[in-house]
Amino acid sequence: MARPRPNPRLMQLVFGVFAVTAGTLIALRPDPPNPLFTTAGTYGYALAAVLSFGGWLALGHPAPAARTRQVLIVFHLLFVPAQFLFLLAHDTPWLGMALSSAIVVGLKPRFPRLGRMARKVWLTLHVGIGVGWLGISTGMLLLAVTGATADSHELQHGAYLLLGRFDIFLAIPSAFLAIVTGVVVSLGTPWGLLRHRWVLAKLVIALALPFLAGFEGPWIEELEARSAPGLIETGTTGMLLIGAMGLFAALLWTATILSVFKPGGRTRWGRRPDGRLPAPDTAATVVAARPVAAGTVAPSRR
Repeated sequence: MARPRPNPRLMQLVFGVFAVTAGTLIALRPDPPNPLFTTAGTYGYALAAVLSFGGWLALGHPAPAARTRQVLIVFHLLFVPAQFLFLLAHDTPWLGMALSSAIVVGLKPRFPRLGRMARKVWLTLHVGIGVGWLGISTGMLLLAVTGATADSHELQHGAYLLLGRFDIFLAIPSAFLAIVTGVVVSLGTPWGLLRHRWVLAKLVIALALPFLAGFEGPWIEELEARSAPGLIETGTTGMLLIGAMGLFAALLWTATILSVFKPGGRTRWGRRPDGRLPAPDTAATVVAARPVAAGTVAPSRR
């Protein structure tokens, strides 16, 4: 018996109600930890509510339904990583990410293949951002170690101050851009998001890192505030921060290794229903043609 699929139109209505609720909770949170992301979450969910209720209405009419599906697919694909940023303001976006993912699945997206130049451009962006993210995480690990072992107030507080700025202005944007460019490259090429184990593993790592950042951020803020008056003993918090930053760097190195060696083969979603692998995408260049019969030629390939 076929599994029931989520109703895309009903999901839009559900997400619209959720977006209004989440935006209100974020806006009304007393003493928000990150005012920038509080503002972003409030306006982001307001936009999501407008699009969701509009999508609910449009999907009920045949004429605009196809275009509406395309708009909603693109929006929710981008809104999943965006909601990771909103986690710095509230915990509600965890549910929003699950709902956005379910909506994309329910809309049954079909993605066109990227052209040769577009593929190279997106791949270059993804690799460059990934390398930058890896460098940022290594720098943050060194700053965490410096803060925990410093013997002067200026060095210690400066390390935690820089660590906080790195986290907000470098690490978080890098995570967002790495996820977006990685999704575009995966969906626009034969690799896919779920067809190969190494791609799926990279996606899990990319989505797990912002979750880890949700623990690391408060530790950075605590140590920055405590070290402001003078030199302190960082204690358990300092060691936890070093461990988190070390795990962060290790996961990014793992993602890099997966990209190079591509281990694991295909997942069950990358196989045909009979269990066989799909035919590989191959390219052949015709270099000559020879006549074999009247009106018929045989190509010579290389």
